[in-house]
Amino acid sequence: MADTAQAQELVYLVTGGCGFLGEHVVQMLLQREPRLRELRVFDLHLSPWLEELKTGPVQVTAIQGDVTQAHEVEAAVAGAHVVIHTAGLVDVFGRSSTKTIYDVNVQGTQNVIDACVQTGTRFLVYTSSMEVVGPNTRGHPFYRGNEDTPYEAVHSHPYPRSKALAERLVLEANGRKVHGGLPLVTCALRPTGIYGEGHQIIRDFYHQGLRLGCRLFRTIPASVEHGRVYVGNVAWMHVLVARELEKREELMGGQTYFCYDNSPYKSYEDFNMEFLGPCGLRLVGTRPLVPYWLLVFLAALNALLQWLLRPLLLYAPLLNPYTLAMANTTFTVSTDKAQRHFGYEPLFSWEDSRSRTIRWVQTTGSAQ
Repeated sequence: MADTAQAQELVYLVTGGCGFLGEHVVQMLLQREPRLRELRVFDLHLSPWLEELKTGPVQVTAIQGDVTQAHEVEAAVAGAHVVIHTAGLVDVFGRSSTKTIYDVNVQGTQNVIDACVQTGTRFLVYTSSMEVVGPNTRGHPFYRGNEDTPYEAVHSHPYPRSKALAERLVLEANGRKVHGGLPLVTCALRPTGIYGEGHQIIRDFYHQGLRLGCRLFRTIPASVEHGRVYVGNVAWMHVLVARELEKREELMGGQTYFCYDNSPYKSYEDFNMEFLGPCGLRLVGTRPLVPYWLLVFLAALNALLQWLLRPLLLYAPLLNPYTLAMANTTFTVSTDKAQRHFGYEPLFSWEDSRSRTIRWVQTTGSAQ
């Protein structure tokens, strides 16, 4: 009995725990962290599935709160051993104002850091993004790069700029003295394009294809490669980092890690067809059906319309100069840093990741 009590000693806080990634991190912690005594799930919008978790052996505490409110964050952090900060506003389409994006992503992250310092919580794992690095708006390829590969990060869009600022705050906070005098230990994980169950954009493309007679039309050259990573493996890397950070704080503190697995490098459209094809959709065209110069014009026109219409209504098309540059720029990683530093190996194979995602897409289709 004493051994069990000693084993279940840790309190974890997951901010954004009801989001796409956050939900997978919460489930992974419950499955893979045997020392867990309490798991706090902090989110602006709490999900019904949290109620199902409250009957298990781990105390699951749902906390409705806003990362932009410092007092709410501090109350949630107090007494936690580890914070996994996944909360963030992902918006590359212009649905939110620049101020809102910065309030959530930058000020929200600063609030989490300050709460750790004030309450004595020593370990902070931050969900960053590959977009902190690129692709940049000049279309420079990042081909099989690693965490040390030189690359000119040029940020003109509020979302990647906010994530870059937030990541810098987290890394610069490493070593800062928390309440009690010990150092804060931080690191940042950079997923390279997450997919899997719950991914809203895959769902959107699926339903768009159904509306178009089970067809999607190629707009990106097949030669453009993107790195993608399964959400279960991203969640597993977060849990593994949180577990190892105390043991290897000198090695891991202040570090960044790309989140990667064995998913193949393909264009964004060809990769999505790995899931949408078995669900009845087909990709039309071996080459882009719309010339690139026309896409550039349409993206610029969309940006102009968005600016003109913002006082009157929300206009947030999928195509804008930033998403066009993202889709048409090769960005792939080749790294083993996570494996070397803390023994990361993907928990889910590509075949398993693919089949799980296909089953989920089929379920979302039948639910409509």
